[in-house]
Amino acid sequence: MTIIEQSLIAKNPQKKSEDGIVVTPDFIAVIDGSTSKTDYRHSIFRSNGRQAMWLVCRYLRHAPRQMTCHEFLRGVTAYIRKHYKKSRLQRLIEHPEERLTCSAVIYSRLQRQIWMIGDCQCLIDGQYFDNPKPEEAVYAAKRAQYARQLLAEGVTQEELLTHDTARDYILQDIVDSMKRQNVTFSVIDGFPIAEQHVPVFTLDFQPHELVFATDGYPFLCPTLAESERRLDEQRQNDPLNINTFLASKAFMKGQDSFDDRTYVRFKV
Repeated sequence: MTIIEQSLIAKNPQKKSEDGIVVTPDFIAVIDGSTSKTDYRHSIFRSNGRQAMWLVCRYLRHAPRQMTCHEFLRGVTAYIRKHYKKSRLQRLIEHPEERLTCSAVIYSRLQRQIWMIGDCQCLIDGQYFDNPKPEEAVYAAKRAQYARQLLAEGVTQEELLTHDTARDYILQDIVDSMKRQNVTFSVIDGFPIAEQHVPVFTLDFQPHELVFATDGYPFLCPTLAESERRLDEQRQNDPLNINTFLASKAFMKGQDSFDDRTYVRFKV
């Protein structure tokens, strides 16, 4: 495995990214911690998303080199779960939005496989694959429609980039959808992962070029420079993310982007 280029950039220059990269002799992975939707924190040192990402990175760095996808899903679930307080387990069953949650795309050198858990994206020899949450596009469209309505009523773009009331409008929908995580879609959250929603791609023994990225890149391209250029175009032309690209977040004032973003391009 040979890394060609990689990048990890936080959306907020004042805060640490909830994304992470793992590169070992046997695994390459990009992990995307889920932004907290509630005020509860599992760690006094990190946000829930960053704590989830950090634990998955630590687990993967010490994982057996011959590990299968099934073994990873079981092992990382147990690893996350043991970091929950036993007194909170019943609460976490009833309120998935309070769990340590993240997505990941992982390459195993020995298995010659790509594993996609949750909302992430990749290119395999230039061919695009993703694994979005089922309702993500619906909520993004609902937010876009409401934002356009607010603009028509006289709310300025600057006001929405300072406080995104259109995101507030769909926030409860997003929280409600989390009750279906590891039922209708997969995530890593310390509870049994819905393996039927984990795409696995097995590569042959020919050379391949792969790109792994979090969903902070609205248009994933074969090079980092091109992906960044397309992101910058989106920022300039549609900062609310309601026209050329629909998202549940905007490019908020004072932030570098609408989401943390991580990119790794490598050859196998």
